[in-house]
Amino acid sequence: MPHQLLCERDATPAADCATCPYRDSLLRAGGCQPGDVCVQAMSGRQIDRFLKGNTELAERYIDDDFWERRAIAVRYAPAAAVARLVHDGDEVVRRAVAYRLPLEQLGLLINDPDREVRITVADRLAPSGLEAMVNDADYMVRVYVARRLPEGRLFRMICDPDGQVRKEVAKRLPLASLALMVHDIELQVRQIIAERLPPESLVIMLDDPEWLIRYLAVDKAPLGAIERLLQDPAAEVRDVVRRRLGERDEDLP
Repeated sequence: MPHQLLCERDATPAADCATCPYRDSLLRAGGCQPGDVCVQAMSGRQIDRFLKGNTELAERYIDDDFWERRAIAVRYAPAAAVARLVHDGDEVVRRAVAYRLPLEQLGLLINDPDREVRITVADRLAPSGLEAMVNDADYMVRVYVARRLPEGRLFRMICDPDGQVRKEVAKRLPLASLALMVHDIELQVRQIIAERLPPESLVIMLDDPEWLIRYLAVDKAPLGAIERLLQDPAAEVRDVVRRRLGERDEDLP
């Protein structure tokens, strides 16, 4: 590795061009510039500029000793070359790999110890392969899974221990299975359910302990089922019931 120098004016990291293998080629041709576009400097910005402009050299740095140089090289190296870094010791490198790895090879990172790597996998993996991640230990990984898992398989996640995950499930669960979540412990989950259920299925939510859910339910539930809520303890609920019953009476001959 060339001796690391600092530009006198602004302390920008700069490599020693005297020992650089590109001094008689790229440097003379303007393909690199000390302190600005340089693969040898210990500077992510300079390395990125260099490899972005000389992508044909990126694969040379896939196995470099410097983790940041490896991670940046992954961005520009041929996709077929990055697979050998799926077990790299640095999580930043593996995150870069997760973005570049061909879809058919993403399964290699499903159990990666880094949550950000697994989140990237869950965001890119073919939907047919996502079931392998529904029980991931990290809730945010499961959020991404719930957003992309085929709708017909979402029922597997209706009892997920995290409310954020169940919110995503409630947004996409087929209507035929939606009633399975009407007693969810999270208000926001039940709110999504109440907003999505068809009128005839909302009767079960008229007895919800939260006034907001009853308010949403009485606004769409069949008229014959809401009259008893004229005595609801929440004024907002009673107002909706009176409005809807009043509209019905106005329509009668």
